[in-house]
Amino acid sequence: MGLLTFSINVTLDGCVDHQEGIADDEIHAFFTRLMDEAGAMLWGRVTYEMMESYWPAVARGDEEAPPAMREWAVKLEAKPKYVVSSTRKDFPWTNSHHIAGDLRTGVQKLKDATPAGVLLGSGKLATELDRLDLIDEYEFLIHPRIAGHGPTLYQSGLPSTRRLELVSTKPLRNGAVAMHYRRAR
Repeated sequence: MGLLTFSINVTLDGCVDHQEGIADDEIHAFFTRLMDEAGAMLWGRVTYEMMESYWPAVARGDEEAPPAMREWAVKLEAKPKYVVSSTRKDFPWTNSHHIAGDLRTGVQKLKDATPAGVLLGSGKLATELDRLDLIDEYEFLIHPRIAGHGPTLYQSGLPSTRRLELVSTKPLRNGAVAMHYRRAR
């Protein structure tokens, strides 16, 4: 069984708005490494649609992008992508698959079938999966910014505090810090 790792950009005040983080080559290289290590990506519909609206064009060369972004886009194109949605059924982006029905069962089956692990990149979906005790690890990239607005990490709350064990930290040249935690069981 593979691990489910929640990874997201977050500001010092907890904002997870994708437009608030630093988007340089070092950040893209960090997320490319995480994606390379995982067997699949997992998103909610909103995140999927945001990604689908931009990254396939970068992978095709239809959008100008620096080499690190293009590398991310090409690898993302090839990576299996799983989407949880109760409102959308058709996911035409290459290697995209729908997870329907019971959330716990669907995601547990994905974990069981993906020994290299699954990389989760949706904040709202992470809250639901954390409520179901399905998240094993967390890879937060903390950006040296205070956004002063939301959405924020775990904005809708959890039923109890999650205790985490630090696995590693890595400061990046741009001032961001990669924080890797494992769920304390």
